[in-house]
Amino acid sequence: MADGSIGTPDQLKDPNYTPPLGKAVPLGIQHVLAMFVSNVTPAIIVAGAAGFGFGSNSPDFPELLYLIQMSMLFAGVATLMQTLTIGPVGAALPIVQGTSFAFLPIMIPLVAGKGVDALAALYGGVLVGGVFHAALGLVIGRIRFALPPLVTGLVVTMIGLALVKVGIQYAAGGVPAIGTPEYGSLLNWSAALVVIVVTLGLKFFARGMLSVSAVLMGLIVGYAYAMLMGMVTVEAIGTSWSRAASFALPVPFKYGLEFSFAAILGFCLMAFVSAVETVGDVSGIARGGAGREATDEEIAGATYADGLGSAVAGIFGGLPNTSFSQNVGLIAMTGVMSRHVVTIGALFLILCGLVPKVGAIIRTIPIEVLGGGVIVMFGMVVAAGISMLSDVDWNRRNMVIFAISLSVGLGLQLEPGAVQYLPDTLRVLMTSGLLPAALIAIVLNLVLPQELASEATEEVSGGLSGQGRGSLPGR
Repeated sequence: MADGSIGTPDQLKDPNYTPPLGKAVPLGIQHVLAMFVSNVTPAIIVAGAAGFGFGSNSPDFPELLYLIQMSMLFAGVATLMQTLTIGPVGAALPIVQGTSFAFLPIMIPLVAGKGVDALAALYGGVLVGGVFHAALGLVIGRIRFALPPLVTGLVVTMIGLALVKVGIQYAAGGVPAIGTPEYGSLLNWSAALVVIVVTLGLKFFARGMLSVSAVLMGLIVGYAYAMLMGMVTVEAIGTSWSRAASFALPVPFKYGLEFSFAAILGFCLMAFVSAVETVGDVSGIARGGAGREATDEEIAGATYADGLGSAVAGIFGGLPNTSFSQNVGLIAMTGVMSRHVVTIGALFLILCGLVPKVGAIIRTIPIEVLGGGVIVMFGMVVAAGISMLSDVDWNRRNMVIFAISLSVGLGLQLEPGAVQYLPDTLRVLMTSGLLPAALIAIVLNLVLPQELASEATEEVSGGLSGQGRGSLPGR
């Protein structure tokens, strides 16, 4: 709810208005708290999949610190592109950028078990995919027809389904612990459950900043619990802190650059989905904060910044960026539309990214504690996809498209050996589950007639013929 002491109603709806500094700084930091955990989690998961993440004894484990650092730094840089703009790049709206979950189902198979050596191909995909993403700004308004809620809702749901396994593995003790007596122990699960309970309690029973930053606060309480239970020691925290530099600049092409067809194709295809997600976020900010529709220039500028921010991040060891939806909701809640408030948050992120000691503390979080937060976040990704699907008219045609896309995508993800004879590039793309599901849904949505005869799906629907509509009357 808007606070009259911050500005007049007209000022609060103006993206160019700057609230008093004493109010603007806490509001900016609030935006960072709302997205901080989500922003660094993809880097942690990629490192874990590659084999040098939490719980591993890999000599490359210190590289995780750099990946966390770059996640913070380039989320801030990409956010500045949105708020301050560079020519046509940026929407000049309070859009918070962060590391995208959407690309994880592509990145995980690319790096699985390959260590730091796999990062060169990964960052080649991030760079080319980012440039392609930026180019979509030229045509984004003309390709939206190919990505209706049926397709985008399915893709977001698939992203969440592809990641929920990660949350359970983390809560049980992490991939390196699989097969050991400690994996799935009561101690491990208790740490994860503390995080989940605290997060839910604050989200539903607290107000203001405590509610907005519920996941972060849940992790802090879980971290304290882990210290009490001896899962992390003060000595380990002190060692990590002392070994990290107080200040460090990013290193261009730190892991090299390799252009893999599988990586490039995967990142370019996912750029479509990320671009449409950003269109939705820009529209949500304009409606929720200013009570108007987003302009074509704002949508194009936001897409340019999405792609350019990802490409620049790829050069220095960051991961793809996208607009963060939870911050859209925060703007609607506070009623403060000022882009300069978000600029303050971006500067705070950049400061954190230039101070490796921040990442050094993050990497001491026990994987079981992080698992509790990840379970909540990835479950919310699935819920967001289902929410998008609620806008679909569930006639027989759409049920068939959804059924085939989900069956093939999820099936290949669960049983990757089914395509073991495909070339390596195709196998990586197919076993992501996400890309085959998205491509099938897009193609079928474009080629199938709008109406199917009533008997066309009755024999395979088991009586569940899909008569419901996604939207309520008058919606």
